[in-house]
Amino acid sequence: MIKIPTADPSPNEAAYLVAALYHFVSVPRFADLRAPLQALCEENGVRGTLLLAHEGINGTIAGPEAGVRAVLSFLRAQPEFASLEHKESGAAEMPFLRMKVRLKKEIVTMGVEDIDPNRVVGTYVAPKDWNALISDPDTIVIDTRNDYETAIGIFKGAVDPQTKTFREFPEWVRNHTGLHNKPKIAMYCTGGIRCEKATAFMKEQGFDEVYHLKGGILKYLEEVPPEESLWEGACFVFDERVSVTHGLEEGEHTLCRACRHPLTAEEVAAPTYEAGVSCPHCHDSRTEQDRIRFRERQKQMDLARRRGERHLGK
Repeated sequence: MIKIPTADPSPNEAAYLVAALYHFVSVPRFADLRAPLQALCEENGVRGTLLLAHEGINGTIAGPEAGVRAVLSFLRAQPEFASLEHKESGAAEMPFLRMKVRLKKEIVTMGVEDIDPNRVVGTYVAPKDWNALISDPDTIVIDTRNDYETAIGIFKGAVDPQTKTFREFPEWVRNHTGLHNKPKIAMYCTGGIRCEKATAFMKEQGFDEVYHLKGGILKYLEEVPPEESLWEGACFVFDERVSVTHGLEEGEHTLCRACRHPLTAEEVAAPTYEAGVSCPHCHDSRTEQDRIRFRERQKQMDLARRRGERHLGK
């Protein structure tokens, strides 16, 4: 194991550097960046997902430190991404199976036209100031993530919209009249990107005092000591680590390969859990044909693991 040096020192010791990033900016030539970015990542042993759109870039990558920094340097060499910021953490094992650079309509899909965080957005709140804001009795705290994410961790006292996808969030806001009962709205998400659009949407809906956690939960867990934290549980991440905790240490959750829901040790021990086939969250919704198909997929994954390979699937 090697200790990965970071701009902000972390107690993590890991073999791979993980970089989460996003940047809202007009990029008319975004399609032209796909091929060179994909090639550069592959040449440097970097894996993950990067989304490119007219409105900017979003994604998480992992790999050898030198490789990840080469990709970040390439991005910042582009005029549009010169001020790109990123968050670092570590992983004991490569957390991604492949490298994907995709062209999208939006870098985070909300489904509302003309929402532009470059035009209007909420007020950023640094992690060190977040506790005071969400402890204020005049503040309503909203988690903008989806239900499978909030199931394993949430800020104390936060409202959970229990959405299945981010596309459901605008309708939830329109129907949740209680949001007008207090003057301040504080919003948060994993890394900050969903709140860029969520707070922009709230401002356009007429809410005046709208705030969001700068750098998201990940930055909060990195900077705020556990003894001062108002975070309860773990933070779901979209890679093979499944979750992280304070100090961005890898969590103890397992991912259900059938429904992608994070699982606790108790859920893995449940009779409805079968590795790669079902879990307490999806068991009753699966057909026998589903189970046969999933068992074959899991068998191929196990065989690949014994050969020292990684089964990528389709």
